[in-house]
Amino acid sequence: MKPDLFEAPDYYNIDDLLSEEHKLVRSAAREWVKRDVSPIIEEYAQKAEFPKQIINGLAEIGAFGPYIPAEYGGAGLDQISYGLIMQEIERGDSGVRSTASVQSSLVMYPIWKYGNEAQRQKYLPKLATGEWMGSFGLTEPDHGSNPGGMTTNFKDMGDHYLLNGAKMWISNAPFCNVAVVWAKDESGRIHGLIVERGMEGFSTPETHNKWSLRASATGELIFDNVKVPKENLLPNKSGLGAPLGCLDSARYGIAWGAIGAAMDCYDTALRYSKERMQFGKPIGGFQLQQKKLAEMITEITKAQLLALRLGQLKNDDRATTAQISMAKRNNVDMAINIAREARQMLGGMGITGEYSIMRHSMNLESVITYEGTHDIHLLITGLDITGLNAFK
Repeated sequence: MKPDLFEAPDYYNIDDLLSEEHKLVRSAAREWVKRDVSPIIEEYAQKAEFPKQIINGLAEIGAFGPYIPAEYGGAGLDQISYGLIMQEIERGDSGVRSTASVQSSLVMYPIWKYGNEAQRQKYLPKLATGEWMGSFGLTEPDHGSNPGGMTTNFKDMGDHYLLNGAKMWISNAPFCNVAVVWAKDESGRIHGLIVERGMEGFSTPETHNKWSLRASATGELIFDNVKVPKENLLPNKSGLGAPLGCLDSARYGIAWGAIGAAMDCYDTALRYSKERMQFGKPIGGFQLQQKKLAEMITEITKAQLLALRLGQLKNDDRATTAQISMAKRNNVDMAINIAREARQMLGGMGITGEYSIMRHSMNLESVITYEGTHDIHLLITGLDITGLNAFK
C-alpha cells in the first residue's frame, strides 16, 4: 500500500482568491481522502465493490448536501465550497464523487427545491448524515440524451399513484433507501416522485461487468405497479426543467471534480518523471516529457479558473445552464486527456494498480458520458450562442 503523497498544483496562486472557510473545507476533505480513501480504493476498484464504510466519512466532511441549509441537516456552505469538496473526493476516485454528487445534487437538491416542508423534514436530515442513501431515476434503457422521451409513468388511483417503468445506469441504486424518480402523469407531464425501498414492486438490480467506476455501485430502478403515496409527489416544480435543474447542480460539481482527477494524474506523472531514470537522467529532463507536463499544468490552471468563476456566478444565482455545460465539457475533456498523457509517461507502470492513473482514465470514460455527453454539451453551447436548435 503506497502512501498518498499528493501535492495540489496551484500555478496561478488561485488560493489567494479563496476564503479561509473554503481552504478549511478543502483541507478537511483532502485529509479524509488521504486517510480513508487512497489506502483502500485500488483494492475496491479491482474487486468492483463500493466501500460502504466510507459513507460516514463522506457525511462528516459535509459531502452530502453541503449547500443545504443547516436547518435540514446540511452544512450551509456556498457553491465554491461544494465544488472544492467534489474536487478533493474525485482526486481520490470518480466513483466516490459520483456517490456524493448523486446524494447532494440529484436527491437532496430536488427535495429541498421542489419538495414541501414535510418532505424536507422527513428526508433531508437522514440523507445529510448518510443514514439514508439516495438515487436519481431519469435515464431509461431507450432514453438517455433525450430524457423527455421517457416512458416511465404513473396513474392516479385515487388514494395513491401507481408507478410503472424502469431506469438504468443509476448510481447508488443497489443500496439506496430512497429514489427521486422522474415519470410522466396521464397527461404526459413529467413529475418527481420519492420512492422508498420496501415499496412492493420496487427493485434495484446491480449492474455488473463495468470497466469504469468500478468502486461505485450502479444499478437499475424497476417499478412494477409500485403504489406511491400521494404525499411523495414533489409539488413545487414539474416538467422536464425540474430534473434538468438537478443536473445543472450535479454538472457543476463534476466540473470541479474532474479537476481533482486531473491534478492527481499530473502530480503522479510529475513525481514519476523526477524519479524514473532513462539514458542516464530523469525522464523529466527530456523535452517531450516536459512538453506533456507543461501542457497538463496549463490546462489544469485554465480549468481551475473556469470552475472558480462559475462558482462565483453560482453563488450569485447567475450561472446559466449553458455556462455549466461548458465547464463540465471542458474540464472532463481536459481531465481525460491528461490521464491518457500521464499514463504514457509512466509506460507499463501506468496500467498497474500501483498508480492511480489507469483507474482515473477508466473512470473518466464514464464521467465524459454521464449527465450530458461530451457532444450534447457542445450542442448546448451551440444553441446558446446561435439561438438555433441542432438537437432535432
